[in-house]
Amino acid sequence: LGDVCQIKSGPAFWKCEGSKLVAVMRRTPGKAREYAQNVVPADQNCVGYDTVQEFLKHEGMDAVYVATRPGTHLEICREVARANKACYVEKPVGRCAAETQEIVDIFQKANLPLYTAYISRAYDRTQTVRQLLGSGKLGDSVTQISYHLVGTG
Repeated sequence: LGDVCQIKSGPAFWKCEGSKLVAVMRRTPGKAREYAQNVVPADQNCVGYDTVQEFLKHEGMDAVYVATRPGTHLEICREVARANKACYVEKPVGRCAAETQEIVDIFQKANLPLYTAYISRAYDRTQTVRQLLGSGKLGDSVTQISYHLVGTG
């Protein structure tokens, strides 16, 4: 329930049509309950939990958003899949390609949806790079792209 959840993603879960934020979890005792009671609109009936295990037992929850440190994603994603829930995980999904592939495999084996939260893929600069790479204008052996951001993006 850091800035990613409180500012960027959390509100979208209760503002989008057909979506409801029914439960939140944070390891710091009491913080999730505080967020659920003081930030999430009352009509969501959101409940705060201190452990992943209790959180995943919440009745009526069908998908989980994972916005923790990348080093925790694999274990949390394992638990989400064991709980038979769809998963929306912040980037990077894993700390390396092998870990990311393991997470993908876990959800494929469980026949559950897995989505990646990667807002910058819609940025103009990201789309421009994709177009340049796709057009071949940069050649066919580009191994790295760097850019210097000027302004606010």
